[in-house]
Amino acid sequence: MCDQRHVSRTNTVLTDVAQDAAWLAHRYDPGHDAVHFQWAPRDVHRRTTFLTDAELPADSRKIVLRRADAVAAAPSEAPLHFIFHSAYCCSTLLARAFDREGRAMGLKEPVILNDIVGWRRRGAEPRNVAMVLDHALRLLGRPFGAGEAVVVKPSNVVNGLAAAMLGMRPQSRALLLYAPLETYLASIAKKGMWGRLWVRELLVGQLAEGLHPFGFDQKDYLGQTDLQVAAIGWLAQHALFAQLVARFGAERVRTLGSETLVAEPAAAMSALNDLFGLDMAANEVEAIANGPAFTRHSKLDEDFSAADRQAEHLSASAMHAEEIEKVTAWAAAVAASAGISMAPGAPLIR
Repeated sequence: MCDQRHVSRTNTVLTDVAQDAAWLAHRYDPGHDAVHFQWAPRDVHRRTTFLTDAELPADSRKIVLRRADAVAAAPSEAPLHFIFHSAYCCSTLLARAFDREGRAMGLKEPVILNDIVGWRRRGAEPRNVAMVLDHALRLLGRPFGAGEAVVVKPSNVVNGLAAAMLGMRPQSRALLLYAPLETYLASIAKKGMWGRLWVRELLVGQLAEGLHPFGFDQKDYLGQTDLQVAAIGWLAQHALFAQLVARFGAERVRTLGSETLVAEPAAAMSALNDLFGLDMAANEVEAIANGPAFTRHSKLDEDFSAADRQAEHLSASAMHAEEIEKVTAWAAAVAASAGISMAPGAPLIR
């Protein structure tokens, strides 16, 4: 928690911080209704996989401001768009692709949105959550450069707020990015104990937000294997994605599988250029598709081609092939019973 004495700032400091997108709106403190800002210019964004405390420079400058003061002093919001995702689907790669000076800046899982989710789950008043979420988007939507859009890739734990975010920003567009279920399950299995713990943590959060329309009770979930829990969490996100497509329509919301993204990067980036209205020329789109976002590992920063991704997936799948096959068939039966499509519709590339 922050010291209340540090929340009040001089008008000069307030204006300098609130006006400059390099001051990342990093954390929200509901106890003091304050926003923690951290110095994160473009080069810091490029060096970090996620905008978390663990990855942002520990010695970077930090300022705490009252939320209302910061929002009142903020500049006009840039065009703001979203990449919502179901995890392990190349979303970090895609957010990196939108770091394009003069066109857009991609924000990779800003933690302020996770803070709002946690606050909501702890019982915060919905009206207050909506106001703070709106203000967080305003602060994340400060342009990094003249004429630039901002493309936010929230953590997938924020997916329960996706409808609210799109409702608050009628001009915003969103991509719903997902991996095929078999690929997703292989990614979880590859991570061993930590991947299996993560899917159970995701389940707990989804249950708290009422995102499981499957008719299971707590005893049922306890009896499921780790990969069944992973699959049911994947299905819950697909059900949510289908709802977003139905509510907001294909003009604003499109879906894309990670395998298509990796296989057809130029087509994907061209379609996203159109969806987000970035007005990039064909040569700019081609440069992104052939650039480091698609040719280097988004987390390890080493050469990593589409063939490397495929080989990694096949290796993980082979080790757990029998379980993945059985869980995939089980999930398809659950989806059919619940009326959920395994593909959420409104594809980005037709």
